[in-house]
Formats: sequence, structure tokens, C-alpha cells
Amino acid sequence: MSRSASIIQDALDHGIKAKSLYTVTPGSEQIRATIARDGQLQTFEEFGGMVLANACGPCIGQWDRRDVKKGEANTIVSSYNRNFTGRNDANPATHAFVTSPDLTTAFAIAGDLRFNPLTDKLKDKDGNEFLLKPPTGIALPDRGYDPGQDTYQAPPADRSAVEVQVAPTSDRLQKLSPFDAWDGKDATDVPILIKCQGKTTTDHISMAGPWLKYRGHLDNISNNMLIGAINAENEKANSIKNIFTGEFDAVPATARDYKARGVKWAVIGDWNYGEGSSREHAALEPRHLGGLAIITKSFARIHETNLKKQGMLPLTFENPEDYDKIKTDDKLDMELSNLKVGEPLKVTFKSTDGKSWSTNLLHTFNEGQLEWFRNGSALNTMAKKAKEAAASA
Repeated sequence: MSRSASIIQDALDHGIKAKSLYTVTPGSEQIRATIARDGQLQTFEEFGGMVLANACGPCIGQWDRRDVKKGEANTIVSSYNRNFTGRNDANPATHAFVTSPDLTTAFAIAGDLRFNPLTDKLKDKDGNEFLLKPPTGIALPDRGYDPGQDTYQAPPADRSAVEVQVAPTSDRLQKLSPFDAWDGKDATDVPILIKCQGKTTTDHISMAGPWLKYRGHLDNISNNMLIGAINAENEKANSIKNIFTGEFDAVPATARDYKARGVKWAVIGDWNYGEGSSREHAALEPRHLGGLAIITKSFARIHETNLKKQGMLPLTFENPEDYDKIKTDDKLDMELSNLKVGEPLKVTFKSTDGKSWSTNLLHTFNEGQLEWFRNGSALNTMAKKAKEAAASA
């Protein structure tokens, strides 16, 4: 913040302001209060900048953008840590580039993506050329951080009579129901919902932006499940074949149809499946819509653990080349009764032509995590242990 403010002050001293939309997102109330106290906030606003609310903001798609229409090609430059398609403004035509706050600020001053602040000169209010000074700043504020407004509302000390009331008609809030425990049987004839091609981040699995209003309603937000993933069968997003109807439909709609038929399904993924944000909905949604297993070449570590917590099976190919052998209309049998710590899981893939082949899948379950799977989820396991402890007290 202080380095960006120093660049802006240099521009203001030369009588110029931002030539493009310039927004600042304080990461917390503490940061907002500190930059307000130390003068940077006033500098940003004098420059023509807009200081946004203390929130994730455009970084996660919470941006009510009005300067361009959806579908209109444009470029944004930000210092946020994500630039997936449509991430910031839900506009797939937006080209998003990530760089430092210093360069982001310099581009806003110049209004030109070709601008190099090390060599290119600007013109001041009188038309005289000048180079921006190198930015200066402090790593930590001299007077420490200002905690800002205390907005925490503590719950009552005695919560025994507290009841959380959620309207059944709400489309934004929904009480969670426990997931079913494993039935103790091997899985047979499990269809492949989608074979994902290439990068499948948590944004592809559960998009943010306008979907965030449904974060408290699992069923509604599940309508974005895997809608950004690319189907290896047709190289399209959100278009997969329903094995029962033969028709192509959206991924969530197809998953719901399988669930209504009592059919559990699996997803086939590529390298580093689930990279990006540690978004728990990316694991909750497949579980809610009837998923059993996610089988990939490799996982992003946090997403792999999140899947385990929801009672799903994150599995990896012992031989990554097996990915290429799988057809989207294959079905698979899984010897779940032999799922043990440190041992591979045998899976048989069966093609529509009657041929089949078997392979080993690897996993990283420890014994406690296997209990999550057997009980249906980590929360189910916690509830079970709490009930057992209360019964023995």
C-alpha cells in the first residue's frame, strides 16, 4: 500500500491522476483503518481511485462491474493472485493480467499497457516530460496496525436454547444434512460423469463470482459444479453425455439425473486437479450430487484433503498413462472392501464393447481418514464420536 501510494503521490505532484479505473481492496478492517490513519487512503482517493469494501472483492468475483458489458473484450491488470477466465468480473472476454501493485499503479497512471515505468516518460499538467520515481515504502507501519472497528458479535454464554432458524423457502441459506455413510459394499458399474481435459482448478469445479450468494445453500451452488471443466470427449465446457438418455446436457443436470436414479458416479481428472483456491464447495458439491470418486493423474494437496473430509475417494493412477485409455462411456468396478492404508485399490474399467481391463489406483488415506469415508464424512465421524462419548459418560 505504501509503495503504491508513493507512486501516486509522485503523479499527483506533477498534476496528473489515474487515466483508467483504479480500485483498492483492503484485505481487512485492520488494513483499511491503518491506511486511513496513515494517509494512504486519502492519497488513493485524491488520485481518483475507488477504495472498495474490506472483502475478497474482485479477487473472487465480488465486483459489481459497470464500466464494460459482459462479453465485451477488455483488459484488466491486477495484483490479485488469480486470473482465471471470468474470475474477477464474470466476463469471459476479459483479459486479466497479474503483476505487482507497483506496476498495476503505473499502468493506471499511464493508461497504456505498453508503458514501461523504467524507461518511458509521462507528461505533467503543463506538458513537461518526467519519469516516475522508484517507489518507496515501509514493510510495517511505524505506529503499528490500527485494529479499526470492532464488529465482532459474540454468541451468548449459554447457547443451549439457541435455535438457528432458516426459512425453507430461502435460496441463499440451507441447513446441511449429513451425508450417507458407506454401505460396506464394493462399487460396481460406476459411470464416468466427465473426463476432464487439462487444467481443472477449483474455479473450474466451483466458480465464484455471482455464485457466491449461494455459498450458504449447498443445493443451489451445486448448479455450478464442474461447469468450467473441459470435457475430453468433445473439448467443450459444461456439455457431457447422459449415459441413460444419450443426450448431452450440463454437468450438474446430468449428475442430478444420476443421483435421482440412485447411481453413484466418478470423475476422471488430469494433473494437479483442484489447484487454486482451497474452496471447500469444490468438494462438497460432487459429494452432494452423488459423486463417489475423483480419479486423477495428481491432486492439489488441499483439495485432496477436502474431498476426504466429505467422504469422497480422491485416487490417483499408479500409471498416469491409464488416463489416455479411459473412454467417457466406460464403467468401473471398485473393490472398496479392500481399501486399506498404504495399499493400492484395484479398479476394473469396462467398455461398452464388453472388453475390460484392471489397474491399481493409489491413495493417501490414513486410518483416521478412512473412518471419514466409512462414516460418510469427517463431520459424521465427529458427531459419532461425540455421541459415543456422551453415552459412556
